[in-house]
Amino acid sequence: MPDLSAYASTRKWPATQPERLQLYSLPTPNGVKVSIMLEETGLAYEPHLVSFERNEQLSAEFLSLNPNNKIPAILDPNGPDGQPLALFESGAILLYLADKTGQLIAQDAAGRYETIQWLMWQVGGVGPMFGQVGFFHKFAGRDFEDKRPRDRYIAEAARLLGVLEQRLDGRRWIMGEAYSIADIAVFPWVRGLIGFYDAGELVQIERFPQVLRALDAFLSRPAVIRGLAIPTRD
Repeated sequence: MPDLSAYASTRKWPATQPERLQLYSLPTPNGVKVSIMLEETGLAYEPHLVSFERNEQLSAEFLSLNPNNKIPAILDPNGPDGQPLALFESGAILLYLADKTGQLIAQDAAGRYETIQWLMWQVGGVGPMFGQVGFFHKFAGRDFEDKRPRDRYIAEAARLLGVLEQRLDGRRWIMGEAYSIADIAVFPWVRGLIGFYDAGELVQIERFPQVLRALDAFLSRPAVIRGLAIPTRD
């Protein structure tokens, strides 16, 4: 059985099944990317809730996994060469799990890099911009009298949705017929934008029928339904 005692995270979040991949997360758009990926691939894992209410993301144990104090993070007892591997950043984790399982990424070089391209598009654009819409529309920023910052991010979110709409025109998923890590990265954020952030009207989401069609298909997948609720909140 793998010995994970050298990892401080296992002292705060004990591994009852140390032979399984350990997930440290919260069901946010970034967090559920990894739980959905794990559910889709069937890879055995043990989830641990990182509570923001208790500032557990700032604890020494979590910072030992991710010095950037963001969820999600993983600890794989069966990493490369059979050695444990701790990893953070949701995009990096998706790519690692795709390579580990040989699933949800094209096997040919061109298709692989094209998939990574769209993964990076989400990480560098969709996540930060949609998150700013949430801040300025739903959270503290909504009280700012100057609405220009909010409107800037709304416009950029709508532009990104337009890019996605064009990409999905004539395609079932971002990469065509093949469902991939690109979809797992993007659609939790689309769901969050029009659901949790309640910004569908602001971005005029009805202008993007292909995005809505693919989002509905995404949310109907059994693994997605399960992954959206993992880890279970306290």
